Amino acid sequence: MSKLPDFEGFAMFAKVAEEGSFAGAAAAMGVSVATVSRAVTRLEERLGGRLFNRTSRRLALTDYGHMLAERAAKIYTDAEDAEDFARETSSRPRGLVKLAAPLSFGTRWVAPLLPEFFRTYPDISVDLHLSDAHADLIGDGFDAALRIAILEDSSLTARLIAPVRRFVVASPTYLSRYGRPQHPHDLGAHQCLTYANRNRRDVWRFIHKGGEECTITPTGALRGTCVEALLPTLLAGLAVTELPEFVATQYFADKQLEPILTDWRLPEGGLYFVTPTARARPAKVSALADFFIAKLATAEWRAETC
Repeated sequence: MSKLPDFEGFAMFAKVAEEGSFAGAAAAMGVSVATVSRAVTRLEERLGGRLFNRTSRRLALTDYGHMLAERAAKIYTDAEDAEDFARETSSRPRGLVKLAAPLSFGTRWVAPLLPEFFRTYPDISVDLHLSDAHADLIGDGFDAALRIAILEDSSLTARLIAPVRRFVVASPTYLSRYGRPQHPHDLGAHQCLTYANRNRRDVWRFIHKGGEECTITPTGALRGTCVEALLPTLLAGLAVTELPEFVATQYFADKQLEPILTDWRLPEGGLYFVTPTARARPAKVSALADFFIAKLATAEWRAETC
């Protein structure tokens, strides 16, 4: 015999006791009379006692049935309450969302939007994890992530928010001192800053507007886990690096940095809202997704010319 209580049997027994008939209980629960009768009979056999005295004209609780009816009714009511609570919680945006985002992007673009989000959804709280390390959504229990990547096939569900280009950049000071590379192969003679969180050491893949492809392995004095670790050396005029568009463009306007090799492109990635699954997504996660997609799809960091 299963150690799990026969919740269905207790629920149907409670409904028959309330309605005074198998037919009434079946109609109330939207099932057949036979289903109710089998459930009650199964419960009686499991418990070892009769719950009803049945005649062709009358159905009445036995003394044993009377003893159990109140408890069975409580089981039924508690189950209904739990279901109503779960349904309300899943349809109303409320609760904690555990969200992962890249460090630089999260600091510059996600965190400043949160005050408006909290004013719009006061019943939602956010546990924001900022790191340029790859977040394991399922293993680390995240509800969602904002991810900037060339997204590979995955069991995760991803919604594209905006494309994100990458630029190879240097300061005017660096270029005046060391010269402007004309071809990706020229970068072999330059100090190139790279990222330590890549699965493999950095490989820069270039595609020329004429169709030529070129791959280089950059080398330099500094590898960092985030953009912020590279910027001081870059802005000091000591090196070249590649930056995502949402960081690079803010330094183009005042000419602190310049894009180089502008006839060449690095593969374009995208900003995605990623969740472990699209099925039964809680309302709180859907609200967060819709909010960030609406706010970030316009891609205000986009470079108009480059």
